[in-house]
Amino acid sequence: MDLFEVSQLRFVETAGPDLSPAMRSTMDSAWDKAVLANPALFDGPVVLCTELDQAASGNLVVSWARATYRYRVLRRLQGAPALSSVFVCVLQPTQDGRLLIGRMSNSTSFPGQLQFPGGNMESPPTGQPLTTDDLRRHAVVELAEELGVQTTIEKLDLWSAVRVPNGNIGFFFTAPSLPDDLLIRRHALLVDTERECGREPEFADVALIRGGDDLTGIDGNPAEYLGPLVSQFFAAASPLTEPNR
Repeated sequence: MDLFEVSQLRFVETAGPDLSPAMRSTMDSAWDKAVLANPALFDGPVVLCTELDQAASGNLVVSWARATYRYRVLRRLQGAPALSSVFVCVLQPTQDGRLLIGRMSNSTSFPGQLQFPGGNMESPPTGQPLTTDDLRRHAVVELAEELGVQTTIEKLDLWSAVRVPNGNIGFFFTAPSLPDDLLIRRHALLVDTERECGREPEFADVALIRGGDDLTGIDGNPAEYLGPLVSQFFAAASPLTEPNR
């Protein structure tokens, strides 16, 4: 796993994957089978990373392309081009120094996975550029959808960028610390609301941890990035669990 120091981000749009008619047909068939197995899958817009360049210390240049969620099945197809999705996550600390993680529901694409609140980045409307604030806006949405916590893009700080072993690129933001009981109540209310509407919440449950050792006591499969970034968070010299600014 590669971790990148990031102080500035620049995005450059490139052409999408060039697939042969045969490979596109194979991809579509594989996607149809995946949807039959999990009807919750949605072929929405996603951002692919075509190249990542650490131009200078803290200066990261991201070449990206527009695609839809079905392109992810190409990873499982022999002879298909390697594709990297872009995702965002939020590190949500508590005022007593803990960090929140969630376990994905069985209805999601990654059932049972332990992760930070977050999800795949959606591409902006045609003709519009991709910006760091777009990443922040999507992170705000994920925080609300998975935790029931409302915030604004101004309160999210870009903390780290990571290339995980499968090639995906994640951008991680830190949110202002909140009381632990507030986070638990907000998620419980969200769960009740979703189930009253006949839907399963994205996070089946959440946990508050004080370090990487706590992950071993939680039922679920940690995301590839989770252990290293939890350790990095708690080893950071500057505290991130100060009262809300």
